[in-house]
Amino acid sequence: MTITSEDLPRHLTSGLKPLYVVFGDALLLAIEAADSIRAAARAAGYTERETFIAEQHFKWDELHNSAQSLSLFASRKVVDLRIPSGKPGVEGGQALQDYCANPIEDVLTLISLPKLDRTAQKSQWFNALEKHGVMISADDIPRSALPRWIAGRLKRQEQSADNATLEFLADRCEGNLLAAFQEIQKLALLFPAGQLSFDQVKDAVMDVARYDIFKLSEAMLNGNAARYTRILDGLRAEGTATVLVLWAISEEIRTLGKVLQATQRGGNISNALRDARVWGSRQGLIETAARRLKFPHIERAIQQAARLDKTIKGLRQGDVWDELLQLGLRFASRKTIDETTSHSTRLPNNASQVAGYGRAPE
Repeated sequence: MTITSEDLPRHLTSGLKPLYVVFGDALLLAIEAADSIRAAARAAGYTERETFIAEQHFKWDELHNSAQSLSLFASRKVVDLRIPSGKPGVEGGQALQDYCANPIEDVLTLISLPKLDRTAQKSQWFNALEKHGVMISADDIPRSALPRWIAGRLKRQEQSADNATLEFLADRCEGNLLAAFQEIQKLALLFPAGQLSFDQVKDAVMDVARYDIFKLSEAMLNGNAARYTRILDGLRAEGTATVLVLWAISEEIRTLGKVLQATQRGGNISNALRDARVWGSRQGLIETAARRLKFPHIERAIQQAARLDKTIKGLRQGDVWDELLQLGLRFASRKTIDETTSHSTRLPNNASQVAGYGRAPE
């Protein structure tokens, strides 16, 4: 069974299970989930806890030995296993499978993992954890769901805010849940319970958002010009290398071009996404953009990216950040491409010149 970290408190009220696995890239949510499980275990009489960190040279037989041995003063025990790398290795993977297959009464096991890639989630040891335990997903909150998450946190401290204020808070805290948590707690200290005004929040909350180049690509594909501009400004202020920004944008442009070519030739979009190796949440982003844009748009974007690549390398003059803005806004525009534009499905003649910006920088 897999639940989200937000569903965990409700789940714990129905009783404890012998195995819990917390995994994901949102540190705040992972910490809160693990703390909630340990607190529920203490309340249920699990008075002993032993913690293991499975790093290099970890002796996996210690896990089984710990579960079998209770102290003289405890009748129930929590085994707290943390695998920082998310890669237990061959020996560890087998040990986890054996451990799950032979649960020990009065022992609650809590396993903490980082965000795992597709290969790890298809492994036998992860499948064994899924089969025998409760999986708690602690993934980062996407921007679209952040206002609702903030509203839920405000409700816990008996405060609320209107939609505009929630959106403002989301903009200021995007990509930084730990800082968002602190800012929300600060509002509880500064203001009484009840409705918060926009001016109160604006004056109290710092701009603690943290942006990355992949969120920039997401905003571009979603057609969200305002968010694209804001993230690009944030990346510039943080000193992000322009070559990395161009690489991230160009990868999405090239991928979108492959998908559009395949569909224009009569192919199914699902097959086109698979052939372009688009997985997970990116499928929805690429598919939405593919339905909104036309291939001539891609051609012009590739040509513009090639010119921008020369600007970054000092081969032509120009304002790199301004051109990155224009390149992204070309995609963020919601206007339909002029039907009179050429509908050629061939890559432009300078495709070989563009190859460099489509690869990850060395």
